Amino acid sequence: MTTMTDAALAEFKMPDVGEGLTEAEILKWYVQPGDAVTDGQVVCEVETAKAAVELPIPFNGVVRELRFPEGTTVDVGQVIIAVDVAGGSGSAAAAPAAVSVPEPAAPEPEPEPEPQGRQPVLVGYGVSEASTKRRPRKGDVVAAPVKVTPPALVPEPEAPVKDNGRPLAKPPVRKLAKDLGVDLASLTPSGPGGIITREDVHAAVAPAPEPVVTQAQVHVQVQAQLQEPATVVPAVVQDGVRETRIPVKGVRKATAAAMVGSAFTAPHVTEFVTIDVTRTMKLVEELKADKEMQGLRVNPLLLIAKALLVAIKRNPEISASWDESSQEIVRKHYVNLGIAAATPRGLIVPNIKDAHAKTLPELATALGELVSTAREGKTSPAAMQGGTVTITNVGVFGVDTGTPILNPGESAILAVGAIKLQPWVHKGKVKPRQVTTLALSFDHRLVDGELGSKVLADVAAILEQPKRLITWA
Repeated sequence: MTTMTDAALAEFKMPDVGEGLTEAEILKWYVQPGDAVTDGQVVCEVETAKAAVELPIPFNGVVRELRFPEGTTVDVGQVIIAVDVAGGSGSAAAAPAAVSVPEPAAPEPEPEPEPQGRQPVLVGYGVSEASTKRRPRKGDVVAAPVKVTPPALVPEPEAPVKDNGRPLAKPPVRKLAKDLGVDLASLTPSGPGGIITREDVHAAVAPAPEPVVTQAQVHVQVQAQLQEPATVVPAVVQDGVRETRIPVKGVRKATAAAMVGSAFTAPHVTEFVTIDVTRTMKLVEELKADKEMQGLRVNPLLLIAKALLVAIKRNPEISASWDESSQEIVRKHYVNLGIAAATPRGLIVPNIKDAHAKTLPELATALGELVSTAREGKTSPAAMQGGTVTITNVGVFGVDTGTPILNPGESAILAVGAIKLQPWVHKGKVKPRQVTTLALSFDHRLVDGELGSKVLADVAAILEQPKRLITWA
């Protein structure tokens, strides 16, 4: 990620953050020319096709130049910032001088001269002590003078220290792992002495052989326009301008590619059902007042998510994926539940890992964290990988229903329409009831019509009679 152009100037290149991508947009600079920076300090935020990531710089010094302004899309490997590292403590400006081993054949023992000035100290090596020379004994093999050059100083602040059993990793590597959502304890270290390296962290979030693109499923253009009115082409002439061109990049660019790939790869089938959810809405209000749920995010989406999880438990074959290379169906005995979230940068789909094993309070907590993190633009790439099924709530935009597109690599997606008070036949009489429409799209290579219908019917039955959350679970 860094190069040295001269003895005093270090250049930091746009890194590959481990997602197999080729470019990133500079969203914000946190430093300006003249600012001092230290090893591990975050200097800018960039947006890849999957997420926004903060980049730490790996050396100390003073910023000399920012090579690109905010809003510029930069290829991986291009220099984005130059730092003057001359005189910086612990900088990578120059390697220490070679350390000479005393020659073995000296006529008389003589003390080494005192070192002049400050000696560079390598972590783990220490300062060389004064030594004496001896006359070789009979039979000794007199070796030629040997000069040992220690490795160049690496731009890391200090050697890692094992703390209460924590994995060995240097601060910038820990920062990188935190940004990418990687648990260091789950990694196998490849560095010397069991140290976890940047490459180990990158490998943990590298895409699988069959890429799982984590962009969303519903009518992307509609939601994008609703979320970001600035991207809508003006319908009338304004100040003489008839057309506006909007560059497509970052998350929105990846979303477009993912939707095209999914729509023309997986054979989609969509089924619909309109249901009375009055009892579910009453249960939502009761749960809000429950002491066990105080402080948690309780809304209809929580019970819809729980209903889908119960339906999958009753029909586990739907949790699967298609392996194109081997032409096999991969059954998954877990559910990573994706939730489509509209953000200022586009539509993303983080997922709740092992959602099938969570209690209702645990599911509420996970949903709350997922939504707040997405809105802040801090969703990590790891949080958007490995999904199995997804829920997209188009009802928040006042939409009755839709035909959602599958998230690539997943088997099904449930779209939830707006919940509205409508006339409904209830107990033989027409009454105002809370009504919504559900739409389930599924990959027909994995899910046949019977299985898809059973899952959708089970979700509908639970939301009509939420006591089934107890009897069926």
